Amino acid sequence: MSAVRVYVVDDHPVFRDGVRVALENVPDLEVAGESGAGEDALTALAEPDAEVDVVLMDLHLPGCSGVEATRQLNSPGRGGRPPRVLVMSASVEDDAVVAALRAGAYGYLDKGASRAELLGAVRCVAAGGAVFSPAVAERLSRYFSALHTVPAGRAFPQLTQREREVLDLIARSYNNRRIARELVLSEKTVRNHISNIFTKLGVQDRIAAMLRAREAGLGE
Repeated sequence: MSAVRVYVVDDHPVFRDGVRVALENVPDLEVAGESGAGEDALTALAEPDAEVDVVLMDLHLPGCSGVEATRQLNSPGRGGRPPRVLVMSASVEDDAVVAALRAGAYGYLDKGASRAELLGAVRCVAAGGAVFSPAVAERLSRYFSALHTVPAGRAFPQLTQREREVLDLIARSYNNRRIARELVLSEKTVRNHISNIFTKLGVQDRIAAMLRAREAGLGE
């Protein structure tokens, strides 16, 4: 059986070095390449001779984010079987986790994972499974248990037009900076709108607002 080929995308050289060391001398795994930016990874992985099974992806990258890079890797227009993305990030916030999964990631580890956890996760994802570190799995469990459906016809009449626009962009997984740029607002104004949205919808965090919005048809 050929080794699982892993491509590492992270803007910290020390982390990439650590992953390389973790995979060295493991007969069934090998590092196929690495990049420090999402755009560079997309370019390298689009090469005809790129043979990669798993992409170990950070989310916070310069330029193209890890979520966007994951989404592009899974785009039907790229052709062929896309490599399976395993996110490894210092952020385990709900909105980051769900955004990565919606983009097509097969798993999510925090950067505090042990070498054994990393190797096991890479093997699991390469085989088509899904894997999450304990902290991420716990957050996902709480997150999904809190979901409830909003009747589409009566969704969010309490919001102003501008708040609905902000909520629509939240449903698209936009961060505050991108929302501000899209709507030509200051980030402080965006934060104020989001605070009002949370209060009016009776939600505690961004991910709950995102799901309420998507259930009502926003963010498409």
